[in-house]
Amino acid sequence: MADELYNAAIVAEAKARTGAGRLAAPEVTVDIDNPLCGDRVTLDVSGDGGRITALAHKTRGCLLTQAAASVVARRAPGADAASLRALHAQVEALLRGAPVPEAPPEVAMFRPVQAVKSRHDCVLLPFRALEEALVKLDAKDR
Repeated sequence: MADELYNAAIVAEAKARTGAGRLAAPEVTVDIDNPLCGDRVTLDVSGDGGRITALAHKTRGCLLTQAAASVVARRAPGADAASLRALHAQVEALLRGAPVPEAPPEVAMFRPVQAVKSRHDCVLLPFRALEEALVKLDAKDR
């Protein structure tokens, strides 16, 4: 089961560790954890004009959480909140088994996780942290 769950794309993404580390002076920091398995993501984010300008993460967790955090860190800089929320929605839809016809490769790689509902939260944890960060950034801009 683990071999099927941790496909080559997920393993490569987790090893890439895109965005791993901390920002020197983030506008917002979000800590989120999965109490069932102990995975934890700390997300540092800065933004300007409704777009993410910088994002870094400190992730402690399984390969699924690490890979998802790397995807978030790759996609967020330069993106606006709407496009990041759309990415999050695609991941959630894919995990539920809904058709996601135009899923980018970094979303489609999580398809094997559909069958293991207990691991959905591992994939979604960094996206949930990003959502919290977007809400905090929006509140600061008001």
